[in-house]
Amino acid sequence: MSKPRPSPETAASGSPPTAARLSVIESDGFADYRLIDSGNGRKLERFGKIIVDRPEPQALWQPRADEKIWADAHAVFSANDDEESGRWRTNKPVPESWPVRLENAVTLTCRLSAFRHLGIFPEQLPHWRWMIEALKQPSGVDRPRVLNLFAYTGAATLLAAHAGAEVTHVDASKKAVTWARENQTASGLKDAPVRWMLEDARKFVQREVRRGKQYDVILVDPPKFGRGPNNETWDLFIDLPDMLRNCAALLSGPRSALVLTAYAIRASALMLDQLCREALAEKGGRFESGELAIREEDSARAVPTSLFTRWCGDDLKI
Repeated sequence: MSKPRPSPETAASGSPPTAARLSVIESDGFADYRLIDSGNGRKLERFGKIIVDRPEPQALWQPRADEKIWADAHAVFSANDDEESGRWRTNKPVPESWPVRLENAVTLTCRLSAFRHLGIFPEQLPHWRWMIEALKQPSGVDRPRVLNLFAYTGAATLLAAHAGAEVTHVDASKKAVTWARENQTASGLKDAPVRWMLEDARKFVQREVRRGKQYDVILVDPPKFGRGPNNETWDLFIDLPDMLRNCAALLSGPRSALVLTAYAIRASALMLDQLCREALAEKGGRFESGELAIREEDSARAVPTSLFTRWCGDDLKI
């Protein structure tokens, strides 16, 4: 019988590794966003003044609210077989775009997209607040540096910039980067030090490692599958390990932090935790892993939305 192989933590330190203790981080939303109800594979949400009814495969329970409340939604998304693409049916007039205010700091432009999203993932709010706490602590540089990978429409980018960080925003979608820059203007942050990169995130990180770049906070929010501007392919289950190793090389030191989020249903929080612990084994620090969830308004129920692992260096007090 072969002996069990030691984990990277055991091999590096000679001591037993710390077992993962998975947690659930819930958010009640914020003033301009609420989860009104959920059930039967759907969720009813308010973004600003607009109420939408969208698919939610995790909501296997029965709705609490009366059917009349659901019928009052401005727009309903009908998904195709992949549960992402589909089309919106509008029951009431919906503007082409409308503002949502976040943390009294930034303004995000919402719109009905072809992929059921509206331009913001509200469940990420606890991570954004955690990032801002990290940025408040001295890093030894004039401006802390943030790398936002797969950065979409820039909520985290703009919150970091508002908090005084120098931000590199990387996304492979020209449409998403254009949308993010619209949000920058809407937020009154046109002069903020944001570097907008329309690029394949994997290639960008590899090049930054070769250049010896360093960042104080790195955000990684990859899709399950995706394509870069030059038709590069991304597969989370193939490419994530190498991505994390490169991100580990880019972290500036014991006052740095990393947040990884994954929406891949067949992934697990334990997998993300163990992968991050392997990639960051030589950096010490603390890990937290589990699920993000949005709590229904005036309810004890919460809808699970994504998996996460976040890490901070030993000198960061968050």
